[in-house]
Amino acid sequence: MTPFGSRIRELRRARGATQKEMAAAIGVSAAYLSALEHGYRGAPTWAMVQKIIGYFNVIWDEAEELQRLAELSDPRVVIDTSGLSPKATRLANLLAARVRELDEAQIDGLIERLCEK
Repeated sequence: MTPFGSRIRELRRARGATQKEMAAAIGVSAAYLSALEHGYRGAPTWAMVQKIIGYFNVIWDEAEELQRLAELSDPRVVIDTSGLSPKATRLANLLAARVRELDEAQIDGLIERLCEK
């Protein structure tokens, strides 16, 4: 599941809406919405995010958060390390190979470390 999919599911359930109801309201199939929630689809388009924001009628801050989550929710990430150091390429490949082995605490630690400014 992607961060965007998880948040959409939370909002939908809080509203008491089924996937079928929400899908009909935003003009997609229930199968597409399910795949989006579970992370089997790529990141949604800007237009789709706007439809979802409209469906939930969220305030500005939450709308911006949904857009940010959508941008961080492509389940098929490609990391282009051409022109970078061999260590950068090694890191990208190690992460790709081992991301499924990481537990939540390790993932949190990596995110925190990568987000340091």
